[in-house]
Amino acid sequence: MFIAKVIGNIVSTVKHQVYAGEKIMVVQPLDSNGEHKGQSLLALDKAQAGVGDTVLVINEGSSARLILNNDSAPARAVIMGIIDFYGDKIN
Repeated sequence: MFIAKVIGNIVSTVKHQVYAGEKIMVVQPLDSNGEHKGQSLLALDKAQAGVGDTVLVINEGSSARLILNNDSAPARAVIMGIIDFYGDKIN
């Protein structure tokens, strides 16, 4: 699991059937100081997050498939929650 900032969303007219009806967001991992850390990645949004939100992301295939209730889903990262407070910052 890691903390990230939502920096964009993905719009796709053709996608794998597992992703039908799912919102896909671009997330940027953050370090303990709230600074960008590493490369951005795509995550399915199960928390109704928006661009600019600080979120909790699970980045492990088995957990993602469990959340999607699909043992064969080609998924890895899922936004699990929106963070209201991070350190001493109000998000």
